[in-house]
Amino acid sequence: MKKLELDKTRDFPDQGMSRYFLVEDSPYFKIINFNLAAGHTFPVHSHDTDGQLSILVLEGEGEFLGADGASMPAKPGDLLVSEIREPHGVRATEKMRILVTIAPPI
Repeated sequence: MKKLELDKTRDFPDQGMSRYFLVEDSPYFKIINFNLAAGHTFPVHSHDTDGQLSILVLEGEGEFLGADGASMPAKPGDLLVSEIREPHGVRATEKMRILVTIAPPI
């Protein structure tokens, strides 16, 4: 068992995004905490592999982004689940913290 203290990763860049790997080299999944400055976009992208991912909003608000300009509101407690091949991204309208889980890890 392993306890992670997410509050210790609660810092925000003046602009852009900071990233903290919380679980590394697990053969089963990877968890990453991203902190985005207000107005920053984590660009829409996809991965050429099989698997799934989830994006959980911990703090702040913004939008989940998808293919062809698709978007949906994202607020604390919202969880996006998608195939890892499916285009995904996030836009922060205010300081935003997200927790990304990838299984299997890439």
